[in-house]
Amino acid sequence: MSKVALVTGAGRGIGRAVAVHLSRAGHRVVLTARSHDELEATARECAGEVHVVTADLLDGGVETVFEAAEHRFGPVDILVANAGAAVSAPLAKTTDEDWERMLALNLTVPFRCMRRAVPAMVDRGWGRIVVIGSVASKHGAPYVAAYVASKHGVLGLVRSAAAELARTGVTVNAVCPAYVDTPMTDTSVDTIAARTGRTPEEAREFLAGRQPIGRLITVDEVASAVLFCVDNAGVTGQGVNVDGGAVQS
Repeated sequence: MSKVALVTGAGRGIGRAVAVHLSRAGHRVVLTARSHDELEATARECAGEVHVVTADLLDGGVETVFEAAEHRFGPVDILVANAGAAVSAPLAKTTDEDWERMLALNLTVPFRCMRRAVPAMVDRGWGRIVVIGSVASKHGAPYVAAYVASKHGVLGLVRSAAAELARTGVTVNAVCPAYVDTPMTDTSVDTIAARTGRTPEEAREFLAGRQPIGRLITVDEVASAVLFCVDNAGVTGQGVNVDGGAVQS
């Protein structure tokens, strides 16, 4: 049955792939991100009904996006909170601004989206919430303290919400990928190359080697895991690893 799906950070990368997969599964999809041009490119790849809402979720955009979705299609049935970012710095050089930005975008924005989506889902007795976490939700790593803290927080939020909503028909899960072949990983490659003297190709090979399968995860593999969480009512409170065997949990 067709549902209304809202995907944040839908302009590129994982968000674009998730939106395309949801649309091809027959759902009506609301796309949001800050870049209108990127959202339009995503919309062109989608099947069926799609609505584009350009917004900055850090600047009061959550309510705007939900109101636009409800006006166009009705209440949101499926929320995929994908918008996020990463920053890399030694702990002693991590600024307050970097710390606060990671927590705001990677943790507070998903919380606000979930808080806004849950009441209508509970009223209808059906809902699916999937937050894009990370293997950094499961273990620490050097030079990314702010990012890891925010992603650990997201998994805690998911687990708590899932426990609270377990008897309502609403499931809450996280999908936790390793390094994915996305523009965000391209930024990591550039950072590694600049700091270590490796070539970009060597830096990319280094990141690929962090997964036991020896390659980067694809956006379609992450999107398939999201659809698994959407389609399976018996799965809730989980952090589903899509990491090539990096974290065996």
